[in-house]
Amino acid sequence: MKLEISPEAKKKLKEINTMNFPYLLLWYDTEGCGCGVNGIPMIRFVDRLPNNYIVVENEEYKTVMEEQQATFFSDEMKLTVVNGMFRLSSPEGILNPFLPDRRVFNG
Repeated sequence: MKLEISPEAKKKLKEINTMNFPYLLLWYDTEGCGCGVNGIPMIRFVDRLPNNYIVVENEEYKTVMEEQQATFFSDEMKLTVVNGMFRLSSPEGILNPFLPDRRVFNG
C-alpha cells in the first residue's frame, strides 16, 4: 500500500501537527454509520501505533493502518487539499472528499 501526499497537503499537515505526533494513521471510521462495513476512510495523527498495524509506504510521514481495515482502502492513494480541506483519493475514485483539519488532529 502507498500514500502520496501533495505538496499543499504536506504543508497543511505540518501546520496542524502541533503536538508533533510521529504517526499518520489511516482508519475506517464506522462511528454513527450503522455497522462495521459502512464507514468513511479517514486520517489522523497519533502518538502510538495500533495493534496489528501494517505500514503504508509514504515518504513524508510514518504512515500505518490497522491490518483488518486494509480492505477499505486502495493500494495506491493520494492525499490532496481541495477548497481548504483534505481529500483522500485513489485511481478508482474519491475515498473521502472532505477531511476537516480538526478530525485529522483530534480523531
